[in-house]
Amino acid sequence: MMQMNDIKSVYFIGIGGIGMSALARFFKFEGKNVAGYDRTSTVLTKELEQEGIAIHYTDDRNKIALCYRDKSSALIVYTPAIADDHSEWQYFRSNGFTIRKRAEVLGLLTQKNNGVCVAGTHGKTTISTMTAHLYTESEVGCSAFLGGISNNYKTNFLHSHHSPYVVLEADEFDRSFLHLKPHFALISAMDADHLDIYGDEQQVKAAFNQFVQKIQPGGALVYKAGLPLDEVDEDVELFTYSLEGESDFYATNIKLIDGLYQFDVISPFGKIRKLKLGIPGLVNVENAIGAIALALLGEVDEEEIRNSLAGFKGIRRRFEYKIKTEKLVMIDDYAHHPEEINAILASVKDIYPDRKISVVFQPHLYTRTRDFAAGFAAALDVADQVFLLDIYPARELPIEGVSADIIREKMQLKQVEIVSKEDLMDKVKVSKPEVLLTLGAGDIDKIVPALAVELELFIK
Repeated sequence: MMQMNDIKSVYFIGIGGIGMSALARFFKFEGKNVAGYDRTSTVLTKELEQEGIAIHYTDDRNKIALCYRDKSSALIVYTPAIADDHSEWQYFRSNGFTIRKRAEVLGLLTQKNNGVCVAGTHGKTTISTMTAHLYTESEVGCSAFLGGISNNYKTNFLHSHHSPYVVLEADEFDRSFLHLKPHFALISAMDADHLDIYGDEQQVKAAFNQFVQKIQPGGALVYKAGLPLDEVDEDVELFTYSLEGESDFYATNIKLIDGLYQFDVISPFGKIRKLKLGIPGLVNVENAIGAIALALLGEVDEEEIRNSLAGFKGIRRRFEYKIKTEKLVMIDDYAHHPEEINAILASVKDIYPDRKISVVFQPHLYTRTRDFAAGFAAALDVADQVFLLDIYPARELPIEGVSADIIREKMQLKQVEIVSKEDLMDKVKVSKPEVLLTLGAGDIDKIVPALAVELELFIK
């Protein structure tokens, strides 16, 4: 790849992705010309445009400005989800430009810095954002490329002038995380997912074990106790973590106080007492333990952890309260895998044990719905009422016989209904929800704000 000093312009194909946008912000911060294409305008792309990044939403090579057509100084970054027949993508490929995946660029950054890389089929966005917060609010500091928008900093990119650490989410999709060279790494989960890429669960586990081999000598691996990892290089320190029980890092004296958790953490570095987590959910206590482990390894001190953990405000669309009143609670979350739905429903039931829990779920991808229909059904059965939206296809074409109905057919719960986005508002109002969860990784986020406004008016 061309050297950083040689790069004058960076063009992104798929700039609106959460990972791509963080890189775009990085290059803009570095003083480069930055522009790109994406299929649709979103809250995130509008924020990028307000920051001075030019974006267009039609596939038209004539809209590529001249500075991005200079092969000697332009870097092209693309998302693997881009279609082969995309004309801008074809233009850059056929004309000898320097083209790199997002993960390849991040890989170079982890070689030049102490990469703190958080991987896992779920939990990685919360843990990486929490880790970045713990480092940022300490004397140690960090730069960060996050897989979600931090509510503390209103961005997915953080920059430090002095810290050697860069915190980033290590994405297993398309085996992207194998481009990284972590100094510290964490693995939160290795469940079957992205089977359209991997084929089966064994290949998922094999990829995570390959990721472990990328850790630099003298580094460390923190992983959730019980994960099936192969032998790790003897030059890499190993640590386990868990919510409770026998591991190197775990919580004790867990108490739910006014909807938030207080707990102690036991670690090889000693006991940290009376920590308070600023966001709800028992699952986030476990996530916090992983983040605390990474912070302690980076020499963030106990008092810095205590202060910053209490001030952590979470991530956009991760257990995010949209309404919190006596009459109605509405929580929005990115959960799109059965285990994630299990975790959030368990956390919500813990906080609101006596209230009716309604769920709006938008399945993400035809392949994931097909592969995990039974898992989704079992997870959603825990709710009192479920509204299923149509599948969000993302990069996929429809698969015959695969629809949201295959989840409904496997559910034991009687209060299940497939609804359109257009009818959702009326259906939810009629149901008179007490605790409403909106879940999914598709475009459900576009209807959540209007739903919240209407429901607030409705309950008054």
